[in-house]
Amino acid sequence: MHLYQEKKFNIPNLKGLSQKQLEVHLGLYAGYVKHVNLLRENIAALEKEDKEKHAYTIAELRRRFSFEFDGMRMHEYYFETFEKGPVSADAAGALAEAVSSKYGSWEQFIAHFTAVGMTRGIGWAVLYWDPRGETPHASWVSDHELGHLAGLPIILAMDMWEHAYMVDYTPAEKSKYIAAFLENTNWSVVEKRFAESCR
Repeated sequence: MHLYQEKKFNIPNLKGLSQKQLEVHLGLYAGYVKHVNLLRENIAALEKEDKEKHAYTIAELRRRFSFEFDGMRMHEYYFETFEKGPVSADAAGALAEAVSSKYGSWEQFIAHFTAVGMTRGIGWAVLYWDPRGETPHASWVSDHELGHLAGLPIILAMDMWEHAYMVDYTPAEKSKYIAAFLENTNWSVVEKRFAESCR
């Protein structure tokens, strides 16, 4: 059986996000990887032992799988965004042009994405690209597995669960965390994802 491996990220010191915050968050990510593998192993063992007898248990484990898998993958998108430190967006690039076309300007896109991030509750602010509609969508995703826009590539993922910022900020300071996230974003990573989604 294929086992998923915990990815290692090349993240330098970030402004407004402490090393302790990152260590706590990376530890949580490692837990998702562990539980993705554990769920798959448990399902396989129960099926081998007696698929009919364990049918309800297997069904519940399969329901849980999407939470653990999406938690793993969304955190990989998240941490990749910080790799090699902040890099400004290309103001004349394809991503800037696409979001400016929809939201009015790069600054208005950032304001809109920030507003999505300020949505009450736990979840993610996600920037997608819709290849069929040829338009970006900044959307809120509850939990990890609920509310994704079907089939759309993820261009940018900002974790808005409290574990992403509670070492450094209180819930009332969520906007400061969002500002720190955006300030530390390596936009070349985001632009590469966008280019790949347009192929």
